[in-house]
Amino acid sequence: MKVGIADTTFARFDMARAAIDELRRHVSVKIERITVPGIKDLPVACKRLIEERGCDVVMALGMPGPKPIDKTCAHEASMGLIIAQLMTNKHILEVFVHEDEAKDEVELARLAEARTREHAQNLVKMFFKPHLMEREAGMGMREGFEDVGPLRP
Repeated sequence: MKVGIADTTFARFDMARAAIDELRRHVSVKIERITVPGIKDLPVACKRLIEERGCDVVMALGMPGPKPIDKTCAHEASMGLIIAQLMTNKHILEVFVHEDEAKDEVELARLAEARTREHAQNLVKMFFKPHLMEREAGMGMREGFEDVGPLRP
């Protein structure tokens, strides 16, 4: 299996390093990486990883800024990633950490690390241990933050 990692220079944390490390802790996969300037460049990078480099799944890693324009760019990038998934019939796991999700830079770094690693674990479950992913259905899992748990009727 080949996993693609697309990340950006705009991010303030090396999310690709965390993703690659976490993947290698759990499975043996070939990894292809493309680094682009910003999140709006991620959809084509992911599509290239799938179509040109033969990746079976891709992680799209980005860190949008805190301003309204950054939120708009993140939304546009997200829409592009969805389109790329539909065009290639391959999963692209979007892993965005917005700079305003944390109260300070220490918490932001912790969040970026945790969310990236937890999404890498999700990739492992999706493709190598789907029974584990199925067990977590409806459990209120949150990547990077504390899980909220399931609703009880």
